[in-house]
Amino acid sequence: MTRAAKRAATARRILEAARVEFGEHGLEGTTVRAVAQRAGVDPSLVMQHYGSKDDLFALAIRLDRDSTDDDVAEHLADVLDVRLGALPPETRALVRSMLTAPEATRTMQQFLDERVRNLARTSDDGDAELRAALTVSSILGLTIARHFLNLEALADISPRQREEVLRPWLTTVLGAEAERPPGAS
Repeated sequence: MTRAAKRAATARRILEAARVEFGEHGLEGTTVRAVAQRAGVDPSLVMQHYGSKDDLFALAIRLDRDSTDDDVAEHLADVLDVRLGALPPETRALVRSMLTAPEATRTMQQFLDERVRNLARTSDDGDAELRAALTVSSILGLTIARHFLNLEALADISPRQREEVLRPWLTTVLGAEAERPPGAS
């Protein structure tokens, strides 16, 4: 392995360790020493590769941008499946720190604003942006309630409940025609 390849592998290990640490402890609760220990490197290497804890945090919480599908309902069902599953470390770190770390706040705001704009573009409804913002905010609330507050009612959502409760709920918020579960008006 070349020196450059070893350096890149070390940087990846540090970043992955940082995602886990920030996900478990947030920005304030994570130390460079803890990241280094998890990555199996000296703390000076963390600083050498990333400059500062804040710079490392900014990289660790960077989210991938999904493209919006043509089928809005299917896309939203996919988003729900992802948010109801195990959260990636970078998402855990971002959500855990978004109310206390300005960098996380800005990153989350930019990400959610982008999601709202993409979703609003799928409709000609005059209230499309508001409906999209309500949908995106609801998914964020669901993510927090399930993964950070451990709300019992969200612990075990069955495939039937996803189809008959969650999907119609989302499409209704967007103003789309949705097949309602039996007994709903």
